[in-house]
Amino acid sequence: MTERLINTTKVNLSQDDCQVEAYLATPTVPGSYPGVIVLQEIFGVNVHIRDVTERIAKLGYVAIAPALFQRQAPGFETGYTPQDIEIGREYASQTKASELLSDIQAAINYLKTLPQVKKDGFGCIGFCFGGHVAYLAATLPDIQATASFYGAGITTRTPGGGNPTITRTRDITGTIYAFFGTEDTSIPKEQVDEIEAELKKYNISHHVFRYDGSNHGFFCDRRASYNPKAAADAWEQVQKLFTSVLAA
Repeated sequence: MTERLINTTKVNLSQDDCQVEAYLATPTVPGSYPGVIVLQEIFGVNVHIRDVTERIAKLGYVAIAPALFQRQAPGFETGYTPQDIEIGREYASQTKASELLSDIQAAINYLKTLPQVKKDGFGCIGFCFGGHVAYLAATLPDIQATASFYGAGITTRTPGGGNPTITRTRDITGTIYAFFGTEDTSIPKEQVDEIEAELKKYNISHHVFRYDGSNHGFFCDRRASYNPKAAADAWEQVQKLFTSVLAA
């Protein structure tokens, strides 16, 4: 597939309580493109998330990555040291599902204002904390294709408290692909099985991918847990998902 030239910029999404910063990547050639929301790890909209956003745009989508920690730490981005993980987890623990969903909807609404964006169905992709949030986002009516990467806690909790996110599975209206590493101790096999069973229970269009020998963060080439083989296959599956649902 020929990669498209893209433009990138930062934009602000208007919310009642704050202006949420977002990273936008758009193909340079005029056209009509599907929109995709990119959801960050606990490390903010850092170089990895910006890279993913750009990679998606180069495939022929308008991609946007909202700063999910805007209320906790505006402009936050960091690397992958133990100290980075500690502060990232602290910020993630302060988020609320209602605010996260509102911010994602604001990103969708912003994309709808762009003349080159198709208005009938959006995708989302998320990693780590963003993988959990992507499962939440899949319940939004506008989201028709979701790629959720190693989202921990889907079966046990939800941001801000309340019933675990898995209890919202029945509200998913599109297709969801979920990606897990079999060596990821933060997401035991039993939880992956529970997610798959719940998706089957409610007849949600889905595919659950389990990568042998892969750990948490296997898609990120800036983490020690990066697994090139698993990452390449997962990226191929994401492209198939977005092509079949959004670009059909």
